[in-house]
Amino acid sequence: MSLVTSIIQKIAPQIGAVVVVDPEYELVGHITFKNGKTAFFSTAKLNINGFGSAEIAKDKGYSKFFLKHFGYKVTEGQTFFSHRLCKKLDNARDIDAGFEYAKELGFPVIIKPINLSQGRLVTKIHHKTEYYQVARKIFRINSGLIVERFYTGKDYRIVVIDDEVVAAYQRIPLSVIGDGKSSVLELVQQKQEFFLKNMRKIIVNLDDFRIQRKLKKQKLNFQSIVPHGKIIYLLDNANLSSGGEAVDVTESIHPDFQKLALNVTKDMGLRLMGLDLMTQDITRPMVDYVIIEINGAPGLTHYASIGDVQTQRVEGLYLKVLQELEKEYNSNN
Repeated sequence: MSLVTSIIQKIAPQIGAVVVVDPEYELVGHITFKNGKTAFFSTAKLNINGFGSAEIAKDKGYSKFFLKHFGYKVTEGQTFFSHRLCKKLDNARDIDAGFEYAKELGFPVIIKPINLSQGRLVTKIHHKTEYYQVARKIFRINSGLIVERFYTGKDYRIVVIDDEVVAAYQRIPLSVIGDGKSSVLELVQQKQEFFLKNMRKIIVNLDDFRIQRKLKKQKLNFQSIVPHGKIIYLLDNANLSSGGEAVDVTESIHPDFQKLALNVTKDMGLRLMGLDLMTQDITRPMVDYVIIEINGAPGLTHYASIGDVQTQRVEGLYLKVLQELEKEYNSNN
């Protein structure tokens, strides 16, 4: 059973709601409120955001356009499309145009699918060969990609529900720490066991070309012995669903960044949102930042696995979501 499903089942009785969950996979469910109104949910997705706003948040290209329109600092980048879609749209922004744009930005660059989640195929690219290899992988399963400038700084997510910041945390890419005797492969296997022990349903894909490439750039392979205390990063993207670690900063996030997250949520027409950004330190006054992307259905399972305090925050978030859904259905009655 997913964490979100178990949380909804746990908190629904607090507002007199009844939950029925699909018994086979336990990922989708149906909520009946006290007033008889009903709602469906699927993992982390509930109908708290309007359909149009949720669809725009899901599309990295559209959301970036509107964020920039509202005056926010976003990653510099452009969208490019498969040959088939370019022909259909009579558009010249194909895979080759994407490479020319990457050269203009200057390597390294980041490329990622337009509308895939959980950091899938998000890759740091250093030269032409890597660009075409990854772009073709993306176009096999997605009709569009984004080429973006590479930014340095710390990767953070801020989670908002209406006018409240409920969680903020730094995201650190998948890594292992050497003990002076274990190989990279053994350390990854130990990390995998740690994930399972802590109820994080993450399977590290040892065949992921990005991991193998990242090791190679560090002159390592799976058989390399890592010196004691040395940190080896296995991916460039810091998504928790890819094995990244979360460092909670909810209690220390600076008011400047709280205000930024609340304003973005409002301007994008959302009620529940995850704001992903890069900056040097989210606990200090906001000097500079860049928004990586927004998420209208932020998954908080991995964040909740940090500890009891984080689990309580996630439970509080979903309780508020259910209360707001009930309130909305009451007003529409």
